[in-house]
Amino acid sequence: MTKLRTMHRYTSTAITLHWLLAVGLIGTFMVGIYMADLPFSPQRLKLYNWHKWAGVTILLLSVFRLVWRMRHRPPALPTALQSAMPAWQKAAYHGTHHLMYVLFLAMPLLGWAYSSAAGFPIVWFGVLPLPDFVGPDKALADMLKFMHKLSALTLAGLVIMHVGAALKHQFIDRDGLLSRMRF
Repeated sequence: MTKLRTMHRYTSTAITLHWLLAVGLIGTFMVGIYMADLPFSPQRLKLYNWHKWAGVTILLLSVFRLVWRMRHRPPALPTALQSAMPAWQKAAYHGTHHLMYVLFLAMPLLGWAYSSAAGFPIVWFGVLPLPDFVGPDKALADMLKFMHKLSALTLAGLVIMHVGAALKHQFIDRDGLLSRMRF
């Protein structure tokens, strides 16, 4: 691959973190939707624990990704693409990415706080007990549950927009934007 082509690609670490988080977020979201309506059972408890473990893992990966991103600037958009992209698309591109980063951190923290307020501590992978953010409090737990769900739905909407925009660039604009994040 030539230097010209590689300067418009993300680093292999950034690409790996992107796809690990994508798979983790989508899987955890789907489990969250599935488990929410299950009757109380060992299966539901198992899924809730898995969901919490995945949430903490996503939080750690998100922190690592944010630190990586702060130390490694993303590649500039190709000049031809920048000039062809309307201002509203550039604003949506930046705004969507910033809000996703906020939610990558906020959503698992809200879930952790909800678990604490509900009186269910998190023992990461059944081995490492994590500290509670707050003591048991039903009213607070209800509010945090709503906020966790709202942040998850908001992030899901942003992910759908993100994927839709990437597919538009790939199949309609045919501008090669998607190749910046491919392995």
